[in-house]
Parts: sequence; structure tokens; C-alpha cells
Amino acid sequence: MKIKLVIILISCFFYSNVKAQDPVFTQYFLVPETLNPAFTGYMETTYMGIIHREQWPDLNLKIDTDYAFINTWSDEMNSGLGVSFLNQRESATNYNFSQLNANYAYTVRVSDEWDFRPAIEVGFGSKSFAFQNLLLEDQINIRTGINNSTSIDPALRNDKVGFFDIGAAMVFNTEDLWIGLSMKHLNKPNIAFNKDGNVPLNTFFSLSTGYEFLLADYIDVQFFPYATKMFATANYMQQGRYNRLDIGASILFEKMFFGATAVTNPAKNGIDGHLLTSMNFFTGLQYDHLRFGLSYDMNTTKIGKTGGVYELSLTYQFNLDKKCFGCPNYIGR
Repeated sequence: MKIKLVIILISCFFYSNVKAQDPVFTQYFLVPETLNPAFTGYMETTYMGIIHREQWPDLNLKIDTDYAFINTWSDEMNSGLGVSFLNQRESATNYNFSQLNANYAYTVRVSDEWDFRPAIEVGFGSKSFAFQNLLLEDQINIRTGINNSTSIDPALRNDKVGFFDIGAAMVFNTEDLWIGLSMKHLNKPNIAFNKDGNVPLNTFFSLSTGYEFLLADYIDVQFFPYATKMFATANYMQQGRYNRLDIGASILFEKMFFGATAVTNPAKNGIDGHLLTSMNFFTGLQYDHLRFGLSYDMNTTKIGKTGGVYELSLTYQFNLDKKCFGCPNYIGR
């Protein structure tokens, strides 16, 4: 039956894509906890925030992603402790993914200039497809032309899967430079919807870096305030056969920042194999303890009219007296 074929195709599509790619936020450098749990407690104070991502609103395949976190710092333990929650929803099939993580990061002073922050992330994830919204073969009554409201198809019993997840990360940093390495799904949890299936979730690898410097150290800043800074960032990600490299820069004023990121696909995965897949533009401001970020991703491939990708972020830092050099809270210094 065609209905059976539709179910198989939908399942295969998400097995391959969800298995291959984790959600990645455009504003990962503003909320680095989304990418690397070693940033837990990085601000050495209590820090919390949320970020919302809306992808391809003009397509039937709209994807919404939300991330919320709170972390704090313990001087006695010389450690950061945090909790985060991720939820992703897709409109066409009612696919839903949620994961709750607990993070722990420890700080080691390795030299007069460098700190080392190893971290571990442990969580529980859940994926569902809402197969009950589909019309299955045994619900169709050809003789009467009336569809039954219930089905005994085993697919309805296998539309959810739960799994434990383990990740590890580290960050090296100086006063103006940080280098982070993150590896998620180290245990390669089985995300198959069939109880007898085996679909391991590929390990997500990320290598990122950020460098902040005073603009006046390199050029004449007569048109800008002397304290104007530049921030350069790069992030390489690999999961399965898919990879991605983001390269960006921003200019930082006292309370505002503006910047752009080029998103590339070095492996040129996909039908057309584009190297540059999007240009992402972002801005934001900080008022006392609050920081607000806004970004828009402009697609550069031939995927069609998608409506782009929007992100909104809001974070709150409880203690502004804590000054953490090299931290990605460059607006609040």
C-alpha cells in the first residue's frame, strides 16, 4: 500500500538526517553552552538564558528549535554546574526531539596565561514522530468507504524512542583567546524506532575558537570610540559524513555589536554541492544584566524560497562584578 510506503520513506528520511546532524545555532558564540558544555560556569557567576530558532518558515517543512540553560559557579569546588534543555519540532511530520542535560566543568590553571577547562555532559533524550496522525492500511475500508478510527499496525507502538547520552568537552583560554573542543553522543545511543532496530546516533565533533582584540591596537580608530573591539570566531563541525565550517567577525561597541558569519560546507554534501551555504547576519545589545541577540541566515543555495532562518536570544547574568577575561560575554565587560 502507498500508505506503508509513505511511512517507510518518512522514517528513512529522518533516520538519516537526524542521525547525521544535531541542531546548530547561529548565535553559538553568544550562548556557547549550546555547543560546548565546558563553558558551564565560564562566567564564574550564575548565568541563564534562552534562544529560539525558526528555520524555513516559508516551507511546509518548518523547523523550530528552543534551548534554555542555567549554570552557576562554585569557588569551593573550582567548578561550574549547569542544566540545559533542548527541544526541536518539525511541522510536516510532527517530529519532536527533546533532551535534558546536566553539565559539569572543572577549571585548571596550567600557566600564568592559560586555563584548561575539561567538562562532561550527561543527559536523556526523546524522539517521536506522532505516527498516530497517519492513515494506516488497516483503517481503510474499501467496501463501505468509511475509514476506521483505530489501527493495530505495530508502527503506532514504535513512534517514540528514549536514550541516554554522554558527551565530553574542553576549553583552553587566555585573557583574549579561547579554543574549545566538544564531542557529543560518545556512547552512540540507539535511536531506532523499531525495538529490534539498531540506528546509532553519530558522534558530533566541534572545534571552535574565538579571539577578541582592541581595534586601536591595529588601526586608527578616529571614527570609533577608543574602547571599540573586534571579535573573530571560527567553528568546524563534523557528524557522520556531514561537515560544516563557520567563519565570522563582529565589531563591539560599549553596549551594541554587529557582525556576520559565512557558513560553508567543505565536503559539499547535497545535490548541488555548494561550498557557501548561507550568510548569517547578527546584532544585539546589553542593558545591565540582560543581553539580547538577533540573527538572520540568508540562504545562498538553490534550495528555493525558504524564508531564511531567524534566531532570538536572551541571557541574564546575575553578578556583573565578576569580570572574566577571555569569556564570550564581551559585551558585558
